[in-house]
Parts: sequence; C-alpha cells; structure tokens
Amino acid sequence: MDIQITGLKTFIVASNPNGGNWVFVKVYTNQDGLTGLGEGTVTSKAETIATAIGEHERFLIGRDPRNIEWLWQAMYRYPRWRGGPVLNSAISAIEMALWDIKGKMLGVPVWQLLGGAARDRVRLYTHGSPHSDAGLDKLVKLVKSGYTAVKMGPFEVTDGVVDPRRDVRRGAAGIKRLREAVGDDVDILIDAHGLFTPVMAVDFARQVADAHPMWIEEPCQPEDLATLAWIAERSPVPLATGERLFTKWGFNDLIQQRAVAYIQPDVSHAGGILETKKIAAMAEVKFLEVALHGASSEVLTAANFHVDAGTPNCTIQEHPLGSPWRYEVVRTSCVVEGGYALLPQAPGLGVELDEAECARHPYNPDVRSQFTFADGSVADA
Repeated sequence: MDIQITGLKTFIVASNPNGGNWVFVKVYTNQDGLTGLGEGTVTSKAETIATAIGEHERFLIGRDPRNIEWLWQAMYRYPRWRGGPVLNSAISAIEMALWDIKGKMLGVPVWQLLGGAARDRVRLYTHGSPHSDAGLDKLVKLVKSGYTAVKMGPFEVTDGVVDPRRDVRRGAAGIKRLREAVGDDVDILIDAHGLFTPVMAVDFARQVADAHPMWIEEPCQPEDLATLAWIAERSPVPLATGERLFTKWGFNDLIQQRAVAYIQPDVSHAGGILETKKIAAMAEVKFLEVALHGASSEVLTAANFHVDAGTPNCTIQEHPLGSPWRYEVVRTSCVVEGGYALLPQAPGLGVELDEAECARHPYNPDVRSQFTFADGSVADA
C-alpha cells in the first residue's frame, strides 16, 4: 500500500476549569479517514509545544508513517538541537500518533505490535489527599471502589509559604492517618513533586516510614543524580523518579546507579511508545520496576496501557480521573474494572478525538503554584 503523511494538526484543549491544557496532534495520511492521534502535554507550555509539533510537518509530509523507528531517529537527530521537555514531547506526540496509524492499518491494538501481552490486566493507582477530612474520605471511597493503591502529595502548603519543619510534621501525620484508615494491604504512594529540599526529603521519609509507603516520588529536583543518591542512602522508604527525564540517554545513569527502586518515564515526554519500551528494557536488566507517569488525558492513558500490556516490569500504572469533560473530549475504548485496566482491544490506541467538544474548551492560560519560604525566597512547586 502506498501510504504517506499528508499533514499534522494540533489541538490545545483546556483540561480544567481552573487552568491547564492538553495538547493533541492528529497525523493525516493519503488514505481516506486514516489518521493517528497523539499527545504531548507539558504544564504551562501548551502553545510552545503546539508550535514545536507543527514544525515537524514540513519534514514528515510525504513520508511513510509505518517507518516509526526511522522517523523517530530523523526527528531527534536531524535538527541538531536535542533534548528537553519541549522537543522530546513534540516527538513523543507524533510517534504516538504513528503507532495509532499502524495499529489501525493492521486492525490490531498497538500492544500486539510490541511483542504481545506480558499480563492479563494492568494494576492502577489514582489520586487524592489525606491532608483534610474530606480528602481522606475520598481516598477511602476510592479504595472501596477497587483501587489497591492511591497517591497523594506530601503535605498541603499553607498560604503559599513552605515551612519545612511544620509541613513535614503535618504531612507525615496525614500519611499515617491514611494508613490507619485503609489498612495494611493498600499501597500508599507519595509524590513530592520536587517540593522538598534534600534535608526535608530525608526528614519526611523517616517520619512516614512507619506507614510503609510503596515509594516517595521525586524527592528532589531531577538535575543532579548525586543528590538523589544522597537521599536514597538515608531514606528508609523506596524512591521513584523519571517523569522529567527524557529518552534512553536521560535514564541511563539513573538505571545504572540504581538510585531509585521505581523508574517513571512518561510516554508523552520520554520519546514515545517505542522509546519507553527501550527504557523499560534497560531497567529490566537491573531488575528495576517501571511505573509509567500519566497525569494527562485519555490519549496518554491509552498509550500507557499499551506499553504496560507488553512490558514485563511495568507493575503499576497511574490513572487520573480528571476534569468533568475528560471523557467527552477523548472517546476511549479502554475498560477499567475494580482498580485494573483490561488490555485494550480496539485497533491502534483505541481513542478518538471529538473536535467539536475540543472547540467548547479553548486554550486556558495557566500559572502553576508560586510557593516561597518564610523569607520570601522561591520554593519549588
């Protein structure tokens, strides 16, 4: 079959009434009705990502979308400037859409093209906060609905000011309260989002150790692996990181040094579906578990399920529930039952974009939290 890419189209869609956006791309072909859908959402950088995706169009037009590895290598290497969240997320979004096209052409779900199934279903976790009575009640309800693992932030910042001693103490108390509420058989995952200083990270880990968390995620910023290793040496709780690392090269030192127990590549940032499979294979050599990051739309969620389905060391998957129009913007064929995702059965990724619904939720500029310490200096958020 003579098949060629004929164009790209990006969509910026508000993801939340309070700010935030998803960024989608459709890849079009010369075969009537055959398109692929991908996602490259990066917080607070929606317009930048959309532009970066669009700049690949002049290179991709006329190319065979089935040659995914060659196109990835070309998009990554030919422009000379490589790396970072913007460029890698643009490539990831397009690569995701190419797999969608290939699966639709062959009439099979993408995971069947990645070596077939490594499991019967995918274990999920979702989000909440134990740092208020209402938040704790919500987490208990999520557990009763079937989730065997839940994730939360380490603490609630008061009035935008981080107080290390107070916040660590209060946050640890909330984690312990959650453990008492859900019992010993539910996994507790804590996402620090890089909010800690290294000293705070160690203090927090020691205070929550009795609650036996499954991991503390991003206990520090990703720029310095030695800092992460310093925390790991002192933490009684396993660590996880990876959502802000990109490509196999970005993960290599982390994996080789075994600085964490769980790595967390994001398919929409790390380089796409096949690149994430490669990263997971590198981790498998070191007997490291993989927990794919996935806090965006149902497009990324579906892509994650396909990688999870065929990757032996992908042991748990993030599952956001999100905004009220989440399932209207993206129609998904994926099925979730009792805290697990069934393996996708529809051809391609199994998701479709409702363009009319997208138009009802236009770009909504967002500004992330702007925390400070008590002296007014900038704190990570």
